[in-house]
Amino acid sequence: DIYCFSRLSNSKMLSHCLCQVYKCLFLRNLKLNLINVATSARRIHSSAKKPSDCELKEQTVQKCETEELPQSTENKNFARLHIPVMLEEVVNCLSPQPGQRFLDMTFGAGGHTTALLEKANDITVYALDRDPTAYKIAQQLSESYPKQIQALLGQFSQSEALLISSGVEPGTLDGVLLDAGCSSMQFDTPERGFSLQKDGPLDMRMDSDRYPEMPTAADVVNALDQQALASILRTYGEERHAKKIASAIVQARSIYPITRTQQLASVVAGAFPASALHARKDLLQRPTHVATKTFQGLRIFVNDELHQLLIGLKTAEKFLKPGGRLVALSFHSLEDRIIKRFLHGIDMTEKYNLGSRQKIRQALKNCSKEDDTQEFPHGKSNSKWIFIQKKVLTPQAKDIQTNPRGRSAKLRAAIKL
Repeated sequence: DIYCFSRLSNSKMLSHCLCQVYKCLFLRNLKLNLINVATSARRIHSSAKKPSDCELKEQTVQKCETEELPQSTENKNFARLHIPVMLEEVVNCLSPQPGQRFLDMTFGAGGHTTALLEKANDITVYALDRDPTAYKIAQQLSESYPKQIQALLGQFSQSEALLISSGVEPGTLDGVLLDAGCSSMQFDTPERGFSLQKDGPLDMRMDSDRYPEMPTAADVVNALDQQALASILRTYGEERHAKKIASAIVQARSIYPITRTQQLASVVAGAFPASALHARKDLLQRPTHVATKTFQGLRIFVNDELHQLLIGLKTAEKFLKPGGRLVALSFHSLEDRIIKRFLHGIDMTEKYNLGSRQKIRQALKNCSKEDDTQEFPHGKSNSKWIFIQKKVLTPQAKDIQTNPRGRSAKLRAAIKL
């Protein structure tokens, strides 16, 4: 009782901030569009102070100089066991040539970066990741490839400042890889709180403890009101039963704070009859837990993933040279919709319940008449991109068998004009 009272008392300020700002911004923007919803999420996250560009650079340098790399064996195991998604397709689309420079915006365990380095000689890869564990792996890999890998620690929204501070000018990169979503390392580490299969603290912050003031999934679950929670689950998790689940969460937390992953999974499961617990199936027709979409929605909200993705795409466009290649991997419809709209030049504020072909035609009308009627060898494009593949690429059957987690991957690739 004392712990519960203390916990509730300490969260009053957080609860007031999240609930009031959320009500005004999130629910109002919910009517507009997915990207506008992401913008409101960003405003909520901005209540926690982030370092300036100078402080960011200073912190990164400080880490490089003073921070030892603990658990190096564990990091190497992650890199060895991790299976990069659609590796062959990524390398083929980027088509690395000797002496070129690439940006891997989601380094992870380094599978894609390593493949690029092995494909062509004397190439340079700027390895960016917001996860400190991935950053350490990039530092370790750079020892095997001296002067070819430069590790960068930061979010997509910080990538421009990090690249410029590393001597990279806009319009000079030959290729950019953006692998959206959560990494296997994060799912496989219970302490990070991403997986509902393994018990751990309900954290879900991809930045780990870099920003202690940023809200965790536990903060969101215990502070927001029922309507706000339902909006998050419905918008980011695409959960049809969002209202029912939000009600169960509010009822459960009134008894005791929800602080563990399996505790939340049990609360969500309790909102459904026993017969429905494993009625849902994934693309491989395997039973999935009813809390899967709840975890997805919270993770996307906590990490501001959709807004970060859009900034990452804009940064990639800015730093690619004409003829440079962009390869973007997505793992659910929310990510893929943003990437598809960006490459087709479709306004992000448009309603997304219209057909894709209708949107593409509308985007093409906004171009000049010459661009409107022009057809490129590998598919249609607006004035900024030529598509490398006419259709979106998905994993082959053999890849899904080897790496079931990549079953929902979609790859879109384009060349900057």
